[in-house]
Amino acid sequence: MTSEDGRRGRGEVREEAILGATLGLLAEIGYDRMSMDAIALRARASKATIYRRWSGKAELVVTAVERHTGQRMIERPDPGNLRADLLGTLQAMRDGLTEQDAGLLLGLLTAMHHDEDLARTVRARMVDDKRQAFDPAIDRAVARGELPAAINRALLAELSSAMLFSRAFVTGEPLDDTFLTGLVDDVLLPLLRHQAGDV
Repeated sequence: MTSEDGRRGRGEVREEAILGATLGLLAEIGYDRMSMDAIALRARASKATIYRRWSGKAELVVTAVERHTGQRMIERPDPGNLRADLLGTLQAMRDGLTEQDAGLLLGLLTAMHHDEDLARTVRARMVDDKRQAFDPAIDRAVARGELPAAINRALLAELSSAMLFSRAFVTGEPLDDTFLTGLVDDVLLPLLRHQAGDV
Protein backbone atom coordinates (compact mmCIF):
# COMPACT_ATOMS: atom_id res chain seq x y z
CA MET A 1 0.00 0.00 0.00
CA THR A 2 1.38 3.42 -0.94
CA SER A 3 1.52 6.36 1.43
CA GLU A 4 -1.21 7.99 -0.67
CA ASP A 5 -3.44 4.93 -0.17
CA GLY A 6 -2.75 5.10 3.55
CA ARG A 7 -3.70 8.76 3.70
CA ARG A 8 -6.88 8.05 1.74
CA GLY A 9 -7.74 5.17 4.07
CA ARG A 10 -7.19 7.27 7.18
CA GLY A 11 -9.19 10.10 5.63
CA GLU A 12 -12.14 7.80 4.96
CA VAL A 13 -12.02 6.43 8.51
CA ARG A 14 -11.93 9.97 9.91
CA GLU A 15 -14.82 11.03 7.66
CA GLU A 16 -16.93 8.06 8.78
CA ALA A 17 -16.19 8.92 12.42
CA ILE A 18 -17.30 12.53 11.89
CA LEU A 19 -20.48 11.51 10.05
CA GLY A 20 -21.25 8.88 12.69
CA ALA A 21 -20.78 11.41 15.49
CA THR A 22 -23.06 13.83 13.66
CA LEU A 23 -25.84 11.26 13.31
CA GLY A 24 -25.48 10.20 16.94
CA LEU A 25 -25.79 13.74 18.24
CA LEU A 26 -28.61 14.54 15.83
CA ALA A 27 -30.61 11.61 17.20
CA GLU A 28 -29.77 12.36 20.84
CA ILE A 29 -30.11 16.12 21.14
CA GLY A 30 -31.45 17.38 17.81
CA TYR A 31 -30.11 19.75 15.20
CA ASP A 32 -30.58 22.99 17.13
CA ARG A 33 -28.62 21.91 20.21
CA MET A 34 -25.86 20.19 18.27
CA SER A 35 -22.62 22.13 17.84
CA MET A 36 -19.52 21.66 15.74
CA ASP A 37 -17.52 21.53 18.98
CA ALA A 38 -19.60 18.59 20.21
CA ILE A 39 -19.22 16.78 16.87
CA ALA A 40 -15.45 17.28 16.92
CA LEU A 41 -15.22 16.04 20.51
CA ARG A 42 -17.25 12.91 19.85
CA ALA A 43 -15.45 12.14 16.58
CA ARG A 44 -12.04 12.85 18.15
CA ALA A 45 -11.30 15.21 15.30
CA SER A 46 -10.33 18.85 15.17
CA LYS A 47 -12.80 21.46 14.00
CA ALA A 48 -10.25 22.44 11.34
CA THR A 49 -10.47 18.91 9.91
CA ILE A 50 -14.26 19.12 9.80
CA TYR A 51 -14.29 22.55 8.17
CA ARG A 52 -11.85 21.38 5.50
CA ARG A 53 -14.56 18.96 4.32
CA TRP A 54 -17.81 20.79 5.11
CA SER A 55 -18.65 24.49 5.10
CA GLY A 56 -20.81 24.30 8.24
CA LYS A 57 -23.24 22.34 10.35
CA ALA A 58 -26.03 22.27 7.77
CA GLU A 59 -23.89 20.76 5.02
CA LEU A 60 -22.35 18.26 7.45
CA VAL A 61 -25.74 17.10 8.75
CA VAL A 62 -27.20 16.70 5.27
CA THR A 63 -24.15 14.69 4.16
CA ALA A 64 -24.48 12.45 7.22
CA VAL A 65 -28.19 11.83 6.62
CA GLU A 66 -27.62 11.18 2.91
CA ARG A 67 -24.89 8.67 3.68
CA HIS A 68 -27.02 6.99 6.35
CA THR A 69 -30.09 6.65 4.18
CA GLY A 70 -28.49 5.94 0.82
CA GLN A 71 -30.31 9.04 -0.43
CA ARG A 72 -29.11 9.21 -4.00
CA MET A 73 -31.01 7.17 -6.55
CA ILE A 74 -29.12 4.54 -8.52
CA GLU A 75 -30.00 4.56 -12.22
CA ARG A 76 -31.68 1.35 -13.31
CA PRO A 77 -31.71 -0.32 -16.74
CA ASP A 78 -34.47 0.57 -19.19
CA PRO A 79 -37.40 -1.87 -18.73
CA GLY A 80 -38.76 -0.94 -22.15
CA ASN A 81 -41.99 0.90 -21.28
CA LEU A 82 -43.12 3.87 -19.21
CA ARG A 83 -45.39 1.96 -16.81
CA ALA A 84 -42.66 -0.47 -15.74
CA ASP A 85 -40.16 2.40 -15.50
CA LEU A 86 -42.43 4.44 -13.22
CA LEU A 87 -43.09 1.41 -11.04
CA GLY A 88 -39.37 0.66 -10.74
CA THR A 89 -38.65 4.27 -9.77
CA LEU A 90 -41.35 4.20 -7.09
CA GLN A 91 -40.05 0.92 -5.72
CA ALA A 92 -36.56 2.39 -5.40
CA MET A 93 -37.97 5.50 -3.69
CA ARG A 94 -40.08 3.33 -1.37
CA ASP A 95 -37.13 1.13 -0.43
CA GLY A 96 -34.98 4.17 0.37
CA LEU A 97 -37.75 5.80 2.41
CA THR A 98 -38.57 2.75 4.51
CA GLU A 99 -34.88 2.26 5.35
CA GLN A 100 -34.62 5.78 6.74
CA ASP A 101 -34.71 6.58 10.42
CA ALA A 102 -38.02 8.42 10.82
CA GLY A 103 -36.80 10.32 13.87
CA LEU A 104 -33.78 11.69 12.05
CA LEU A 105 -35.76 12.70 8.99
CA LEU A 106 -38.62 14.32 10.89
CA GLY A 107 -36.16 16.14 13.16
CA LEU A 108 -34.40 17.52 10.13
CA LEU A 109 -37.66 18.69 8.55
CA THR A 110 -38.72 20.36 11.80
CA ALA A 111 -35.40 22.20 12.12
CA MET A 112 -35.73 23.47 8.55
CA HIS A 113 -38.64 25.69 9.58
CA HIS A 114 -36.45 27.97 11.67
CA ASP A 115 -32.97 27.51 10.19
CA GLU A 116 -32.71 29.01 6.72
CA ASP A 117 -29.18 27.72 6.14
CA LEU A 118 -30.31 24.16 6.84
CA ALA A 119 -33.46 24.59 4.74
CA ARG A 120 -31.44 25.90 1.80
CA THR A 121 -28.97 23.01 2.01
CA VAL A 122 -31.66 20.34 2.35
CA ARG A 123 -33.56 21.75 -0.63
CA ALA A 124 -30.44 21.93 -2.77
CA ARG A 125 -29.12 18.48 -1.90
CA MET A 126 -32.04 16.25 -0.91
CA VAL A 127 -35.22 17.76 -2.34
CA ASP A 128 -33.66 18.36 -5.76
CA ASP A 129 -32.51 14.73 -5.81
CA LYS A 130 -36.10 13.64 -5.29
CA ARG A 131 -37.27 15.95 -8.09
CA GLN A 132 -34.79 14.32 -10.45
CA ALA A 133 -35.75 10.75 -9.50
CA PHE A 134 -38.09 10.37 -12.47
CA ASP A 135 -35.80 12.01 -15.02
CA PRO A 136 -34.37 8.75 -16.43
CA ALA A 137 -37.85 7.24 -16.84
CA ILE A 138 -39.22 10.38 -18.50
CA ASP A 139 -36.16 10.77 -20.73
CA ARG A 140 -36.54 7.19 -21.95
CA ALA A 141 -40.29 7.62 -22.52
CA VAL A 142 -39.63 10.76 -24.58
CA ALA A 143 -36.99 8.92 -26.62
CA ARG A 144 -39.46 6.07 -27.27
CA GLY A 145 -42.16 8.54 -28.29
CA GLU A 146 -44.44 7.69 -25.34
CA LEU A 147 -44.38 11.24 -23.98
CA PRO A 148 -43.66 14.74 -25.27
CA ALA A 149 -40.63 16.50 -23.81
CA ALA A 150 -42.72 19.22 -22.12
CA ILE A 151 -43.83 17.19 -19.08
CA ASN A 152 -44.05 18.72 -15.60
CA ARG A 153 -41.45 16.51 -13.93
CA ALA A 154 -41.44 18.48 -10.67
CA LEU A 155 -45.17 17.85 -10.19
CA LEU A 156 -44.73 14.13 -10.85
CA ALA A 157 -41.93 13.83 -8.28
CA GLU A 158 -43.63 16.06 -5.68
CA LEU A 159 -46.91 14.14 -5.87
CA SER A 160 -45.16 10.78 -5.63
CA SER A 161 -42.91 11.84 -2.75
CA ALA A 162 -45.85 13.29 -0.82
CA MET A 163 -47.89 10.11 -1.11
CA LEU A 164 -44.98 7.87 -0.15
CA PHE A 165 -44.03 10.13 2.77
CA SER A 166 -47.60 10.24 4.02
CA ARG A 167 -47.85 6.46 4.15
CA ALA A 168 -44.39 5.99 5.63
CA PHE A 169 -44.59 8.60 8.39
CA VAL A 170 -48.21 9.74 8.83
CA THR A 171 -50.89 7.14 8.15
CA GLY A 172 -48.84 3.97 8.58
CA GLU A 173 -50.72 2.31 5.74
CA PRO A 174 -48.85 -0.28 3.65
CA LEU A 175 -46.27 0.86 1.14
CA ASP A 176 -46.48 -2.44 -0.71
CA ASP A 177 -46.35 -3.17 -4.43
CA THR A 178 -50.16 -3.15 -4.64
CA PHE A 179 -50.20 0.47 -3.48
CA LEU A 180 -47.37 1.42 -5.85
CA THR A 181 -49.10 -0.24 -8.80
CA GLY A 182 -52.30 1.67 -8.02
CA LEU A 183 -50.33 4.90 -7.74
CA VAL A 184 -48.88 4.33 -11.20
CA ASP A 185 -52.09 3.15 -12.90
CA ASP A 186 -54.63 5.43 -11.20
CA VAL A 187 -52.63 8.62 -10.61
CA LEU A 188 -49.30 8.98 -12.41
CA LEU A 189 -50.13 7.59 -15.84
CA PRO A 190 -53.44 9.53 -16.08
CA LEU A 191 -51.60 12.68 -14.97
CA LEU A 192 -48.92 12.21 -17.62
CA ARG A 193 -51.47 11.42 -20.33
CA HIS A 194 -53.43 14.55 -19.39
CA GLN A 195 -50.28 16.66 -19.57
CA ALA A 196 -49.33 15.06 -22.90
CA GLY A 197 -52.75 15.95 -24.28
CA ASP A 198 -52.28 19.57 -23.23
CA VAL A 199 -48.93 19.91 -24.98
